[in-house]
Amino acid sequence: QVQLVESGGGLVQAGGSLRLSCAASGSIFRFNLMGWYRQIPGKQRELVASITRGGLTNYADSVKGRFSISSKNAMSTVYLQMNSLRPEDTAVYYCNAGGVFSGAWGQGTQVTVSS
Repeated sequence: QVQLVESGGGLVQAGGSLRLSCAASGSIFRFNLMGWYRQIPGKQRELVASITRGGLTNYADSVKGRFSISSKNAMSTVYLQMNSLRPEDTAVYYCNAGGVFSGAWGQGTQVTVSS
C-alpha cells in the first residue's frame, strides 16, 4: 500500500508561481511512474505531468514550458513547479502513483489563480 500526501496549494495571482509537493510512503517501490493530475468540478481528472523512475517526463500541452515535474529520493517526493500561472490552471491537484488506473491517489490540494 502507498500513501500520498500533497502540499503547497493556495491562492496566487495570475503570472505567479507555486510549488506542489507530494510525499510518498509505503510500497512506493512498486511504481515506476508518478504524476500530477488536476480536476475542475464537473470535468474529468486530467494529466498535468508525469515522471518515470528513470527521469523521463511528460506534460500536458497546456502546461508545457510553464510547469516542471521533478522527484527525489527514489520518487519518495515528487514536485510540481508551476510558473506563469493562469486562471484556467485553477483546480484541485492530485498526486498519483502508478498511473490513472492504479488507485493510488493523494487527497488533493486546491490551487486557485486569480485574474
